Order: sequence, then C-alpha cells, then structure tokens
Amino acid sequence: MKKRQFALTALCLSILAFALPATAQKKYDPGASDTEIKIGQTMPYSGPASAYGVIGKVEAAYFKQINEQGGVNGRKINFISLDDGYSPPKTVEMIRRLVEQDEVLLTFGTLGTPSNTAIHKYMNAKKVPHMFLATGASKWNDPQNFPWTIGFNPNYNSEGKLYGQHILATKPNAKIAVLVQNDDYGKDYLNGFKDGLGAKAASMIVATASYEVTDPTIDSQIVTLKGSGADTFFNITTPKFAAQAIRKVDEVGWKPTHYLNNVSASPGSVLKPAGLDKSVGLISMLYVKDASDPKWDNDPTMKDFKALLKKYAPEVNVDDSNATYAYAAAQLMVHVLKQAGDNLTRENIMKQATNLKDLQIPMVLPGVVGNTSPTDFALFQTMQMVRFDGQKWVDFGKPASVK
Repeated sequence: MKKRQFALTALCLSILAFALPATAQKKYDPGASDTEIKIGQTMPYSGPASAYGVIGKVEAAYFKQINEQGGVNGRKINFISLDDGYSPPKTVEMIRRLVEQDEVLLTFGTLGTPSNTAIHKYMNAKKVPHMFLATGASKWNDPQNFPWTIGFNPNYNSEGKLYGQHILATKPNAKIAVLVQNDDYGKDYLNGFKDGLGAKAASMIVATASYEVTDPTIDSQIVTLKGSGADTFFNITTPKFAAQAIRKVDEVGWKPTHYLNNVSASPGSVLKPAGLDKSVGLISMLYVKDASDPKWDNDPTMKDFKALLKKYAPEVNVDDSNATYAYAAAQLMVHVLKQAGDNLTRENIMKQATNLKDLQIPMVLPGVVGNTSPTDFALFQTMQMVRFDGQKWVDFGKPASVK
C-alpha cells in the first residue's frame, strides 16, 4: 500500500513539474500583473499647446474600449494621463510621480520635444520604456545611447529635408521666408530644411523669424517676413500659431507658396479656425488617414474611429487630425502589448517595439508601414505630400522616403 502511495505521490510531483514551466512563463515588472497593465503619460491639456490635448483624450477612449472588450490578453489597461501644460519642469515632476509613485510599466505618447527632452536621461537611467513619443525629433532614434526611448512620428529633420528638396525641384529660384518655434522641435525641422536645400540654403532663405510658445501672437513676425520679398514660406509652428500665421498671411495680402509642417496639418484644429478659404493651396505631408477626406468614409477603421468618438469622446472634433493620430498611436501600443504576451517585463516590451516588420497600422495610410530594429528605432520611412483644396488634403506625387 505504501509503495502504491509513494508511486502516486511521485506521479503527482512529476505532473506538477511539467505544469510549473507553463506558470513560470508569466513574467512581470512593476506596473503589470495578471489583471492590469499600468501605462503613464503627460499631455498638454492646458497651456500654449492645449490643442494637442485631444490626443490624450482619444487614446484614453481607445484604451477604455479595449478594456470593455476584454483587455489585452485578459488584462485591463490602467491609463494615467496627467496635464503638464507643455511645461518641461512640470513634465519632469509628473513623470517622476508616474514612475516612482504610481509605478507604471511604461510611459506612452508623452507629447512635445521640449517635454520629452527634459525626461530623456531620467527614463533611460530608470530603464523604463519611454515609448512612441508624440514628437518627431531625430534624437529619439539613438538606440546606442538611449535604448529605452522610441518615437512615433516621422522624423522632423527628414520631413524638413523633403520640403527643401521639393522646393529645389519645383522652384529653384525661390526666395524663402521661415517662421520657426524657438526650441528643439523648431530647430530640428529647420536644420533638415537647410539640408534639403543644400548649398543653396544660404542664398534661398532670405528671412527667418522665431517665436516662443509663450508669445500671444506671431503677427509682427509675419509682417516682417512678408517685407523680405519672399515668395515661398515654410511655416514651422504648433497648431495655435499655425492658425494665426495662416490668417495673418491672408490679412496682409501675402501670396507665397506656403509649406506647413505635418504636426499642424489638422483641418479640424488648425485650418478651420484659420479659415478654410485662407488655407487653399497649403502644402504639407500626411502619414495618417484624414477623417475629413470622403474617400475614407467607407473604410472599416475610419468607421470604427468615428463610432469610438461618438460613444466615448463626443466632444472631440472628428476632423481633427490629432484624433486620428492618437487612434493610430494607441493601435500600435496595443499591438506591442499583445505581442509581449505574458512576458510583461520592461525589457520585453522594448524588444517587441524595436522588432516591428512591415507593420500596417490600420489608421495609417496604406503602404506606410512601420519598421524598427534594435539598431534603428525610426518607425516610419514614408510620407505623402498633399495640397489643401479648400475642403480636404489632396495627394500629389508618390510617397516620399523620410529616412
């Protein structure tokens, strides 16, 4: 009898031994558990860049919907999004709280080049994933020195370079005026623009004016730039100032070929407030679907997006491209979390994010796929040049590489 009991005990232990590895596959760092994935973010819900607050609202709505559908691999996303007012010192304060007190698994989509610059070294020193930043500064693609930071937007420097190359090809004798935000974001665009113009940059750029994000208006800068005699205008601004610039250019009777950076190309939050009639002819670049364009009306992803806003964020303007941007970024974040499976360590999250292969994010333009590698964190390689016709952005030319 004892021998039989011993044999049964041995058999049970053997079965348990086989079962244990399956249980051991679950790995968690702070912010993750069997039931929860805790994600942090700062966003300018107030202050000079508050137009971008829509991004945080839509991302929160998307995660809420995901939770109601069962979560990510059975875990609910606990999304903590704090208002930093586009103030880098406040960003530092909020991020330290998220990492050290709330103990988030990762931060996602923190907005702004100055804000992310302020926390760049801290996040990497803490080895907390600093993910899919809402900024296209080229510095985010530095895996050797900052292996815990990865951006989302196409590179500002490369986008600026493409505008410069387009002007060289279509208007080689252009006299160019530039309005630029006086921070790393603005400088990144301007440096790329000069690279695109090459040796002719010094002679073609006849005037440059800058502004601070705390300035009330940029009216005087536009008057000065018009007075330079420029026939081409590169508008490197965030939404509030982009709308002001479009209005003022029209008001003073200036008729330049007007290039507007992608981050302010929203019909809802920039062009409509500025005046659609005043925005005709603007040239920009897109990589995310434009909800104001009727060609996407029957697109399944666009239908899902509009249904999401109607149910969870009815105050958000459906034509605001910041909203579709947020939807795309949140889709990518959920994809990476799903790929991570039950290995919700910070190291594995970064591994999944930096090994994306030809990923077509549903809200991103067809053919604009995401690719990353451990040695290259730049997510998107192509953008589509567009011109505003008074109602919507219209594609022209082929998608251009921004690598």
